[in-house]
Formats: sequence, structure tokens, C-alpha cells
Amino acid sequence: MCGEISTEYIKLDSFLKCVNLVGSGGEAKEMIVAGEVLVNGQVEQRRGRKLYPGDRVALQGREFTVTRTR
Repeated sequence: MCGEISTEYIKLDSFLKCVNLVGSGGEAKEMIVAGEVLVNGQVEQRRGRKLYPGDRVALQGREFTVTRTR
């Protein structure tokens, strides 16, 4: 399941693609730069923002929590 990572972190734009909130990196970039993405309740405009297990990402009324695979 995407939303789970096996590495130390995942970049925000990759996470948005992984959980199917966007269809492409370009779409992710547009939404992030437009201030439409929240990370832990704060607007995040850096598409390279590193997300770690426990971080929460919200976009378009949907919220996901980054988890680590076991």
C-alpha cells in the first residue's frame, strides 16, 4: 500500500503521486506551489519536503499519514 515507506523518508511530490492524489509530478508541483497541500496542518510549498513516518498530508479534503512498512 502506498503511504507506507520502507526508506527513511519520501519527498512530498512523490508521496502525492504514490497515494494517487495527483497524476504527475507536474500536477503535484502546481498544487504544492499554489499552497493547496498541508503537511501536519501547515501549508507546504516545497515539493522536495521530506516526509517521515507520522507526518500527515492533506489535499482536496483527503488526509493521509505516512507510515513505515514492517
